Amino acid sequence: MPRVLPIGDFSALPIGKLNPMLLWLKAFHVIFVVTWFAGLFYLPRLFIYHVAATDQISLDRFVVMERRLFGIMTIGAALAVIFGGSMIATAPAYLTFGWLHAKLTLVALLIAYHVVCYRLMISLRAGTCRRSQRWLRLFNEFPALLLIAIVILAVVKP
Repeated sequence: MPRVLPIGDFSALPIGKLNPMLLWLKAFHVIFVVTWFAGLFYLPRLFIYHVAATDQISLDRFVVMERRLFGIMTIGAALAVIFGGSMIATAPAYLTFGWLHAKLTLVALLIAYHVVCYRLMISLRAGTCRRSQRWLRLFNEFPALLLIAIVILAVVKP
């Protein structure tokens, strides 16, 4: 027997039943979220190596690597946000769900983390970063915690 949903409760329906375009938007959203997180996981690791480096050749190499990776992950972040926003625009009823509000709050924290990465990259390039390897190692764990929470919210929809 089919499950009867209250008016406006689309959370239990397969997303493609509402609008097949949502499946494409969701696919591209996930692709670019993966791209973004790959950068968020690796860039702080480069910062750790950068802080540990002592020779000029290594320091110069890390500046280039960090700049290139930041560019790629920023493209991933922008496209993830664009496709996520497109999903909401296509199915605005999702804005009635608390789990989505919580997820969007965590995404805002992720964007703030991205900005902090940019500032760290600039200070490392200028040679003015005063963060220790230990601090950077702890900083490196933050996106993993956000990823866990975001995936649980998006999949389980508590």
